[in-house]
Order: sequence, then structure tokens, then C-alpha cells
Amino acid sequence: MEEKWWQTAVVYQIYPRSFQDSNGDGIGDIQGIISRLDYLSELGITAIWLSPVYKSPNDDNGYDISDYEDIMQEFGTMADMEQLIAEAEKRQIKIIMDLVVNHTSDEHPWFIESRKSKENEYRDYYVWRDGINGTEPNELRSTFSGSAWTLDEETDQYYLHLFSKKQPDLNWENEKVRQEVWNLMNFWLEKGVGGFRMDVIDLVGKLPDQLVTGNGPKLHDYLQEMNQKTFGAYDVMTVGETWGATPEIAKLYSDPKRKELSMVFQFEHVGLDQQEGKEKWDLKSLDVQELKKVLSKWQTSLGDQGWNSLFWNNHDLPRIVSRWGDDQKYRERSAKMFAILLHMMKGTPYIYQGEELGMTNYPISSIEEAEDIETINMYNERRSEGYTEAEILRSINAKGRDNARTPMQWNSTKNAGFTKGLPWLHVNPNYHEINAEKELGEPNSVFKTYQQLIRLRKEHPLVVWGDYQLIETTEAEVFAYLRSYENETWLIVGNFSGTQQPLCLEKLEIQHTIIKNTETVRTELKGILLEPYEAFVAKVKPI
Repeated sequence: MEEKWWQTAVVYQIYPRSFQDSNGDGIGDIQGIISRLDYLSELGITAIWLSPVYKSPNDDNGYDISDYEDIMQEFGTMADMEQLIAEAEKRQIKIIMDLVVNHTSDEHPWFIESRKSKENEYRDYYVWRDGINGTEPNELRSTFSGSAWTLDEETDQYYLHLFSKKQPDLNWENEKVRQEVWNLMNFWLEKGVGGFRMDVIDLVGKLPDQLVTGNGPKLHDYLQEMNQKTFGAYDVMTVGETWGATPEIAKLYSDPKRKELSMVFQFEHVGLDQQEGKEKWDLKSLDVQELKKVLSKWQTSLGDQGWNSLFWNNHDLPRIVSRWGDDQKYRERSAKMFAILLHMMKGTPYIYQGEELGMTNYPISSIEEAEDIETINMYNERRSEGYTEAEILRSINAKGRDNARTPMQWNSTKNAGFTKGLPWLHVNPNYHEINAEKELGEPNSVFKTYQQLIRLRKEHPLVVWGDYQLIETTEAEVFAYLRSYENETWLIVGNFSGTQQPLCLEKLEIQHTIIKNTETVRTELKGILLEPYEAFVAKVKPI
């Protein structure tokens, strides 16, 4: 595999609305991001994945776009955006744009035209169908609850929306639609962006009449055409959001010979805490053995035909330290454990804003406190189906998207230093204990652990290129693996539980410890007791 800059990169995701407000309106903005670039440079990241800043009516927090070549007024102007790209470049940081082209806003000029009449030249930009016996064309459902079809009374036809009814799906079978997408991508490439994260890109090959949404038969033809017409001529990074990907499917996207994408986000590990065949809200306890199996499969099965993305968190997922760790007694230690286990794996790591501080979920006690459209729709649907309020709130507090979207915690001043105004979403009240200023001032903070892990990736080719081997002889709650490269081997160990766990690796000898999250110094591996959530990396040699 030819070496690319993004294989050694560490990407930091910014959710602009919640990162830093510069003008006191309670909403994060582009100038706020610019003001924090030195902080990100100190952390050591190489790229920023920027959640959408395009013009949008904000039905789904910017993932409903009304103009791909303009900036949402709340966030600033195109001049601000150009300044961000330039200022980031000065710090050797690339800006990765969030490309949302499965759907647009219903306020996009294309859709406004499309719904005017069946004969309109933009009609075929979207997916329109006749109803059947006075009801929806078929039983396709929206990710945000309810039918994926909405009747437009003006023309007495239904349009498809796999998400909100204000997010009509584009018809990628129409060559004109694809050309429009290539144009808008080239618009941003010419501005100097470092690539694209592609929102639900596995849905663009949908065949709604056959009830096929993900991984449609023409999907990879479209992506190869996209590569050829847009970013293929640039040295950029592309990552697709692909909820249904298996390792075999991931190779189709990311095998360099196929000329599609750099890598994909796969979510198999994310679904391990939900009941099989159910929705994400139907919770089950995490089985660490399953997690080890899934992550190890993705570490070994791509070979040279694909590249891994590594992540615990993003804007759609709960805070990992609250979901699978201990966000109370062992918050710092478990946050560091998650960091060490992930960042020592092969692939490109992604850090979601606040993850480097060990930020936590913020439980709500009433649906009135929820902001997210997916959460609110699910609440209403489940209440009508007879679920109790307590049951629904338990699911929301475990998996709701607002958990990741509370404002960034910068310091212990009012509103965590995020805004001087009224924040758009509640600030987590634990900001006095968890904030960037405090983390930067402490030598053994969560932030310093992330900083050290990023440095190790930059300084040691083993972290980027080394082979991976799961150690299968440990206790169920202990995740241990080896990375090996050019006659050097590192051992990575993490205790995934709040209790002590035995570890006995008699065939390995510790040469020296590289990074750890406790005061304990490990000098041997024969019959030791790991502390709760303990993690360490050591250079080892076989005995």
C-alpha cells in the first residue's frame, strides 16, 4: 500500500455549534474555532473533521443543507471559512469538510423547484412516487421514526426521506444530480480543504422500490465516478460513514486499486450494546469478549486492501466514558484506558471534541430538555406504543445524541467558557471539575495522555504500520494485544472493569513501559493483578 499522509494523521472532530462561541449569541461559530486552533495544535492533531457549516434551516443541526456553497449565518461568512482553512494550514492542520449529499434540505432551491410540478426540470433530482391505495408507496421507514415517505399535496405524490421529512433524498440515478455534487465538491477542493467525511454515503445507491437503502448495486460505480471527477486529482483524505459495512464491503470502498475512498467508518463495535435485530434504544450490557472479537477482526481482515478508522465517539454517539467506562469514581482512569486501547491500534484515530478531557454524558430528567430531532421523535413514537417515560429516558440518557453535543468545557467560568450568552444546549454542570484549562495544568491529565499517544504515533512507525495480534488467554474483561514491526514488539493491556483482574503472560518479558494510566510500575507479567480500568503499553520481548 502506497503511504499517504492520512495514514499517520490524527483527526479531531469539531461540532461547530458546541465548540466555541465568539460573539455571545450562545452558538459556536467559525471565529470561535479559529480562536482555539493553538489548543488543537498543542494537542498535536493533524486534521479537523468539521461537522456541517453550510447554509441550513437547522432541522437536523446542519445536516439539512439549503446551499452547499454558502455558510450558515450563525457560524459566520465564507470569508471566515477561508480564514479558518488558512489559519489551520499555518499550523499544519487540514480541514476535512462534512459532505452531506444523500439528501438536501427541503429549503434547497432544487427541492423548491422539484415540488412545483411533475414536469419541472428538477423533479427527477429527488425520489417521487405515487401512493398505493391512498397510502405510502411502500413500508420504508425513516431513521428518525415513522414512514420514509411524505405526501406532497400540491402534486399528489410522495417524496422519499430516509431521515427527517425536511431532508428529502436526492436521486443519484440522475446524472445531473451527480454532476451537481461533483461541482460542489470541486468548489471546496479549490478552496484548499483536506478532504471529505461523507455522511451516510452507503445510502446514495438506494433502490427504494425494491426496499434497498444501504449498499445498492450502483453505489461503488458512483464512488468511482466521484473519485475520477473530483478528489482523485488531489492529495486528500476521504472517509465514508457506512453503518452496514462488513470487512469485505469495507475493502470495496478502500482498496487503493479500486480508486474510491481512503477509508470508511464502520460501526459494528458501536452496535454491541443494543439487542440484536432491535433499534439502538433497545439496550443490552456490553460483552467485552464480543468487543475484543469485533475490533480484532477489523484490525486483521483488511490487510493491504483497506485502511481502518479508529473511534469511540462522534456527534451521533454517547460519550464512551459514560457508556462503557465509569464516569464517576474511575472517570479519568477509564477515559485514559479507552484512549490507550484505541490509539495503539492500526488505523487513523479520530478524537471527538471533549473526548480528550474525559467529558461525560449529561442525563436529562424530562423530554423538554432534549434538543435532538431523533430523540424527540423516538420519545413520541414510543410513548404512543405504551413505553413508560422512565424506560424511554433510560434509553435517551444511555444513547441519545445530545450527550455528545453539550458545549465544550473550556474553563470553570460561567457556561464553561463556551459563551457569554445563553448556550443553545445545556452545559454539563460538571465543567468545574472537567475543563481544558484544568487539564492543561495537570501533568497526568486525560489531555496529556492523548497528547502523548499522538506523539507516539508520530515518532514510532510501529504504531502506524505494525501487525496486530490479540492475546486470547486473558480474563474476559482484559483486552490485551501485541503490535509488532521490524523486530520490535509492544504489548497493550486494558482492564475493562471496575474490579481487579488477574493477568499472567509468562512468555513475555517487559523491557520498559511506554505509557500507563496508573502510578503502578509494571516490571513483570507473571501472575499480576490489574487495577480497575488500568491500562499500559510496554515494549516486550519473547522469553
